[in-house]
Amino acid sequence: MCLAIPAKVIELLPDDMARVDLDGVTKEVSLGLVEDVALGDYVIVHVGFALSKLDPEEAAITLALFAEIFESLREPVAVTP
Repeated sequence: MCLAIPAKVIELLPDDMARVDLDGVTKEVSLGLVEDVALGDYVIVHVGFALSKLDPEEAAITLALFAEIFESLREPVAVTP
């Protein structure tokens, strides 16, 4: 199974690269597969490559779902005999 994550472009770098923010973690990714990416855009990132641009509202919904999943994993699981 593959997972692609929405990330916000926080810096455009030379050679079709960008620095993105992944919920507080910054990472350099390639923009070689996506055209017309601007500072502040959201992109879908998979293994170091931006695959497509994402609408900011859709990015917010997706990131909220990831946060909800993460929080549910932190809750203790009740085991009944």
